Amino acid sequence: MCYLIYISTDSAEELSQHNSALIRFEKNFGNCMPEVMDLLLYEYPWYVASKAGCSCTFRHLSSIELGFAEPVDWYEESSDEIEATRIFYDIASSLILSGKNIDCIEIWTETRKNQIVSLI
Repeated sequence: MCYLIYISTDSAEELSQHNSALIRFEKNFGNCMPEVMDLLLYEYPWYVASKAGCSCTFRHLSSIELGFAEPVDWYEESSDEIEATRIFYDIASSLILSGKNIDCIEIWTETRKNQIVSLI
């Protein structure tokens, strides 16, 4: 069971140029559910992998209402996981600041088709 992050953008930039040991942008979506792909809005879709190969070691929303939380002592996170999330944020921000559009879908691998909703 894993988190999977998919984005799409109207930028033709080759996002894989940012690939490192902490983050990878891939055009191969493997067994992605078609319902997820149908929700992506823009011409250039990407799968965003963390060091684990899935998207699990990025920081994730604590809730939609609360957004991202600050690191807390009781939940151990490695500094490279926080750094990977910062890198992803910086890349997404640079696209937006350059006038490009981007959307993002995060899904749990155990999600059933009838549970998929668009928050866009």
